Amino acid sequence: MRSLQWYLGGTMRNSLFLSCHGLIVMRKNYQSMAGNVDLHAANKAKKDEFYTRLDDIAQELRYYKKCFDGKIVFCNCDDPYESNFFKYFALNFNTLGLRKLIVTCYNGSPVSGNELLLDFGDSVEDPKKIAYKVEINEVRDYNGDGAINLVDVQYLMQTEKNVISILKGNGDFRSQECIELLEEADIVVTNPPFSLFREYVTQLDEYNKDFIIMGNTNTLVCKEMFRMFKLDRIRTGYTHFNTGMYFYVPDSFEKYHHLEGDKKVARVSTSCWYTNLPVEKHKDFLVLYKHYTPEEYPKYDNYNAINVNTYTDIPVDYDGNIGVPITFLDKYNPNQFEIIWQASGNTRANAPKEILKELGYVAHPEDRGGCAVLKGKRCYTRVIIRNKKPQKL
Repeated sequence: MRSLQWYLGGTMRNSLFLSCHGLIVMRKNYQSMAGNVDLHAANKAKKDEFYTRLDDIAQELRYYKKCFDGKIVFCNCDDPYESNFFKYFALNFNTLGLRKLIVTCYNGSPVSGNELLLDFGDSVEDPKKIAYKVEINEVRDYNGDGAINLVDVQYLMQTEKNVISILKGNGDFRSQECIELLEEADIVVTNPPFSLFREYVTQLDEYNKDFIIMGNTNTLVCKEMFRMFKLDRIRTGYTHFNTGMYFYVPDSFEKYHHLEGDKKVARVSTSCWYTNLPVEKHKDFLVLYKHYTPEEYPKYDNYNAINVNTYTDIPVDYDGNIGVPITFLDKYNPNQFEIIWQASGNTRANAPKEILKELGYVAHPEDRGGCAVLKGKRCYTRVIIRNKKPQKL
């Protein structure tokens, strides 16, 4: 049996990191101790070292407590050396009623070993350079103080019901051994790689897995995500939409937002939670009060749809196509509205011909592939929706 040693110094008491692959890029004008992180050029940056704070995890996951009872949770982008997802589920294993917790990491974590040391024996010279999995089947109050805490967690691997083992591959979520673990799991909870986010979400959908994951709000418009929104197979979570989140970054990062103790923290303004589990706010009906007039709601130059600048201005009595900002998806109730398609630079290439015909799309010199054009000016991405229950005049 491999042992797990947990060091309880001041660094550990502050928090653990999440070792994730979420790729981040810095703005050219980003200044130390100020500013936000820009995700648009993440594929070029190749920086994966952004680690989720425990408070943000707890704030979101508290809404799903009933969903975890008797379930197997899989965190497949997490290094237990540093993962706050691992910490959250280990400490709340019994409270949530989990059946099993599975955590896998990729090899070469840049921060492994700073706080949590795994002992693989003499067979491994440097545990930082290997990929491994941890399976937790039991968490008990080992010291008898009536609570499950970090003192108890250090003994997790000293019971035969909990196992740590080296993976054959590099821990990539697309590898066959990680896919087999995915098939075993009920719910996936993690911060997946930003550069592979579309592929990651597609895999979860393909294997019909429940999930609560972090992502970039800019992915709302990518075809894989938008298709799932249209089919009501994904929705935004409860917290942090359009407000940004803070992440711990390694000491080697020169650009960051502020310090929390001795830890560098960066803000990502375009981060949020996604899930396919029930979210109560997406069952709420928007209270509409405005009435349609051609003067207030002009039609686009290239779509048979009216423009609405904010979801609160959706007319209560209009039964045709309506273009709303992409942030509408955070308020989307599929019982109240139908998503037709999106008007963006990807529309002409990705939309089925029958959808384009239904929307009355006509190519415009300013639309750059399908963006809505209003009075000769291109608009930001719009979601084209229809009210299922318009008020009759």
